[in-house]
Amino acid sequence: MSQTYHFIGIKGSGMSALALMLHQMGHQVQGSDVDKYYFTQRGLEQAGIKILPFDEKNLSSDLIIIAGNAFRPDNNVEIAFADKEGLVYRRYHEFLGEFMRDFTSMGVAGAHGKTSTTGLLSHVLSHITDTSFLIGDGTGRGSAAAKYFVFESDEYERHFLPYHPEYSIITNIDFDHPDYFTSLKDVFDAFNDYAKQVKTGLFVYGEDRELRKITANAPIYYYGETGDNDFIASDFLRSTMGSSFKVHFRGKNLGQFSIPAFGRHNIMNATAVIALLYTAGVDLDLMREHLKTFAGVKRRFTEKVVNDVTIIDDFAHHPTEIIATLDAARQKYPSKEIVAVFQPHTFTRTIALLDEFATALNQADAVYLAKIYGSAREVDHGEVKVEDLAAKISKKSQVITAENVSPLLDHENAVYVFMGAGDIQTYEYSFEQLIASLSNNVQ
Repeated sequence: MSQTYHFIGIKGSGMSALALMLHQMGHQVQGSDVDKYYFTQRGLEQAGIKILPFDEKNLSSDLIIIAGNAFRPDNNVEIAFADKEGLVYRRYHEFLGEFMRDFTSMGVAGAHGKTSTTGLLSHVLSHITDTSFLIGDGTGRGSAAAKYFVFESDEYERHFLPYHPEYSIITNIDFDHPDYFTSLKDVFDAFNDYAKQVKTGLFVYGEDRELRKITANAPIYYYGETGDNDFIASDFLRSTMGSSFKVHFRGKNLGQFSIPAFGRHNIMNATAVIALLYTAGVDLDLMREHLKTFAGVKRRFTEKVVNDVTIIDDFAHHPTEIIATLDAARQKYPSKEIVAVFQPHTFTRTIALLDEFATALNQADAVYLAKIYGSAREVDHGEVKVEDLAAKISKKSQVITAENVSPLLDHENAVYVFMGAGDIQTYEYSFEQLIASLSNNVQ
């Protein structure tokens, strides 16, 4: 009988995806986590994967133990027990670095857009040939017979350095995670180290000044809009139904492509996917066909309508991401008021990028702010408050609580864009309940 994989922190987005993938490949899988509900656990529950509360009794020497990167001996009873008893465990990224050696691996890295791009690449390739994949929204698919493995390559704490993919996309470089990285140069150095480990082909956004400095042992292909790129996207048609564009490779017309997605950034993400798959020898017409059917990934411009009110849920928690999300909302809903409901994620990021957040949020017609969602990794929360951000926003702005979201009702013909990486969904849920209750009262 095969050994059982035990995941410490199985509800983490990467961990849950890996657990699902191994389960689908026929392995026995279980895991432990906190009792609080997290959106990734739905897929685990549907697969019948056991989720246990953290307890040292969950561990034994016959398990293959994979530990989430957020857990240490001082904050997790299972890690402390494993260290005390000498039980071997590997971190998520360490395990993944070994696992991908059995496949033709395709990574997607970048400060922003990697989850959406990984999802798009996974969708297209898995509809063409047997493909295993890991997406940062908690989605995973495993097939023991697959030739290809597509995965999201996370730069935080340089976790992507155990990875040596055949191919990789890098969407952009930006200063983020100020609780770990000290400067933009520090971020660049990490990505440059990762780039040198790519074996066959590296695909980078050519209009990113930092990415133009990247060096690699594999050939580098640049993609973008300008003529100094290898893969050039042009003739954009952005409508309320999606986006279409043409792609040329070094003067050769690869044809027109369409995606049911919004925002210029999604055109660039799709161009990166086309560039990688074309270089890997995948049929262009099959790519064209399956790009049209991509439904998106979880918590990236996810839409729902509650009693005729449109609500968009998005993971955007950095100024660059906020701008991209609001741009997408304006493309799809050009005649509606765009109302941003944003929760800053971590005190360190809020302090470091306070002015940039204000500039980004000013792209909305009105802004509502939730309290800052702090990270357990932050020792010092500093002096910043969400009111400091509100004071810098020139558009109508107001701080709200999850218990009272009624100020959001002050808008007609509006689209509500909830953004954040913390518990912004509690605010969103409160708003949905409020709308539903008002409708019931009218009836």
